[in-house]
Amino acid sequence: MLDFLFSLYWDDKKQIIPDLDKRHAILTESAVTLARKIKAKELKSEDLVRAVIERIKEVNPIINAIVSDRYEAALEDARQVDKLVAAGLSDQDADKPFLGVPFTTKESQEIKGFCNTMGLWSRRNVVSKEDSDAVMLLKSAGAIPLAATNLPELLIWQETRNPVYGMTLNPHHTGRSPGGSSGAEAALCATFATPISLCSDIGGSTRMPAFYCGMFGHHPTAGITSIKGVFFRKGDEGDTMFCLGFISRCVEDLAPLTKVIAGNKAHLLNLDKNVNIKDIKFYYMESADDRLVSPVRQEMKNAMQRVVSKLSEEVSAPERYSHAGFRHMYRLWSYWMSREPDDYMALYGDGQTPNAFLELAKKCVGMSHHCLFTILRLFELKYLPNVDAAWAESITKEMKEDLFGKLGDNGVLLLPSSPHAAPFHYSAVLRPFNFSYFGIVNVLKCPATQVPLGTNSVGLPIGIQVLAAPHNDRLCLAVAKYLEKEFGGAIMACKVKT
Repeated sequence: MLDFLFSLYWDDKKQIIPDLDKRHAILTESAVTLARKIKAKELKSEDLVRAVIERIKEVNPIINAIVSDRYEAALEDARQVDKLVAAGLSDQDADKPFLGVPFTTKESQEIKGFCNTMGLWSRRNVVSKEDSDAVMLLKSAGAIPLAATNLPELLIWQETRNPVYGMTLNPHHTGRSPGGSSGAEAALCATFATPISLCSDIGGSTRMPAFYCGMFGHHPTAGITSIKGVFFRKGDEGDTMFCLGFISRCVEDLAPLTKVIAGNKAHLLNLDKNVNIKDIKFYYMESADDRLVSPVRQEMKNAMQRVVSKLSEEVSAPERYSHAGFRHMYRLWSYWMSREPDDYMALYGDGQTPNAFLELAKKCVGMSHHCLFTILRLFELKYLPNVDAAWAESITKEMKEDLFGKLGDNGVLLLPSSPHAAPFHYSAVLRPFNFSYFGIVNVLKCPATQVPLGTNSVGLPIGIQVLAAPHNDRLCLAVAKYLEKEFGGAIMACKVKT
């Protein structure tokens, strides 16, 4: 009923994404392939960057993803790459895995000279003075920063919308959410408008948008990636759920990209180690039965069963898995969020504690500089009771011991991504806890890859998550690669013109 009511308004607002011009068919290639072609003199970096810019200018008026850019500077960077290639690459430059390939990233990722508002009206004039660690690592790998993308206020919401830049739309159905907080990255990726999407994830911010927009998304093992220069982080926060990740059309890009931003910790993941899919133990869950979360719809269960059937036929039959902790996904995530170093109340109030009732009253008369979901978040932080610490820490410990004990170093868990496909805009405020299938992964601090598995009856992408024990990212990615081949891979929001 809820979807029907929202559809009465949003279905008439649907806009069609223009197909990719065949002149720019190179944008269908993986980032790894693009870099290889640039090094082999089969493709000029300048031509690639120009093609991406032209594609962005074609789709951005519809999806509203880009908030800052350095197009001319990126073209000059690309010309310098082409000069290096023409002169003969040094061994150092030849080893750069993404030489000459442009990338985009959320505005919360600091890029020198770019706006760094975090979606807050009070920060609308703030400009980054330096690059984040991750941006520097990507640049060292030869990648070229191109643009920054939209985000929700302080990265906390299931949509990509804020008072500074407005709302980003899902290219598969512009009346629906692309997810958050990396919804703009997923929207660009699904329209062939970025080869590399650098994201972050503290409650599904990489995997949810990948799911809603039909892309692959990888959330690495917690603590592997440097978060200095992202969302106020200094890099010395210690134990945290917050990590960086990537959204991509192609699984083959995810391991080398993860290696880049893992820096000197990359060796801990053994991403180059060969994985035989037939050596992997499979477990799965159809539903977690968290009462705060909507029931998993049949279309999502059917997607899971298709994977289980395929694995049973060709690899090994997955075993059902359950643990009582999954019935409390949101409460556990909420507790561990309260342990993060960020003072959200102060951040929302620009250094002062905001009055939730006053902000709600201002919202009712059009005077608030916060979105409705932010105001609801203020009420949650101020007035809802805290989750019992001893209970949360105990059950989290039990979950990790049980799940990781079963998975070991050669097992994966197939987990639903969400109860349903991409929701209509604004409807998430009525189902605020449905992100919890993503959030529980952050609680567990384990790697997870979002895998698209086709579309539902109304053409929206659906899929599942693949989880592994910490430092076993390669298992998630190996299974994602297998499923990419078996089920068709990324679900694009447009075609290539013939």
